[in-house]
Amino acid sequence: MKLSTKGRYSVTALYELAQHYGQQLMGTMRKAGLVTSTRGAQGGYELARAPEDITICDIITAAEGPIALVDCLLEGEKAAHCARASECVTRGIWEKVCDSINDVLASITLADLCKGDGRKRMGCAG
Repeated sequence: MKLSTKGRYSVTALYELAQHYGQQLMGTMRKAGLVTSTRGAQGGYELARAPEDITICDIITAAEGPIALVDCLLEGEKAAHCARASECVTRGIWEKVCDSINDVLASITLADLCKGDGRKRMGCAG
């Protein structure tokens, strides 16, 4: 028997789920509208949108929340209100860095990853 791509991907997918056991990783992605789920024997997960319509920023934000180097840049419930924010010399720097990171992550889609070097594999999670 020769192991197919389907078999290898199945092991990789389950490995990732095992690494994040109890964290409901796919549930988080479903709530963010990135995947849909189908129940039953033939069920599973699939992308809710085309790969070119899902950015790395979408995925990271769904999994981790907003990207902010310092708490004072967070908005909403997670915001840390700093009494010195309006006079902070470095806050603008961190804001520009965060904007740059978000811009880069928003410019890369799942389709871009799929077009990449076929010899490279996702494997930094560990």
